[in-house]
Amino acid sequence: MSKVTPFLMFQDGNAEEAMNYYTSLIERSEIKSIVRYGANEAGEEGTVMQATFSLKGQEFKCIDSNIKHQFSFTPSFSIFVTCDTEEEINHLYQKLLDGGQALMPIGDYGFSKRFGWLNDRFGVSWQLNLLK
Repeated sequence: MSKVTPFLMFQDGNAEEAMNYYTSLIERSEIKSIVRYGANEAGEEGTVMQATFSLKGQEFKCIDSNIKHQFSFTPSFSIFVTCDTEEEINHLYQKLLDGGQALMPIGDYGFSKRFGWLNDRFGVSWQLNLLK
């Protein structure tokens, strides 16, 4: 086994939009590769057949599913981010919450100085944490 990588499957053709958004919010992040569906291939032309991006060095893979499934993302699997400052966690929480849904509004829950859990506008779940 050479590697274990989180994999995100987007249902609405917005994998590239999500990657661009995430990499714009988190420094030292980048889209590493994108392979798109071409004409007469299984997926909609121009959508993401397979892509790789990294957030703070953590690599992710993603696709735009060419099949509609009866499921999507679930909050039981989330991207956990440890923030360095209150400004950073507040900024990231507000940006990711735009068009999304708060699961645990940002606050002090006792186990953390500041914590928030949300689903972003793409349905991906995020836990943001500021250590005590």
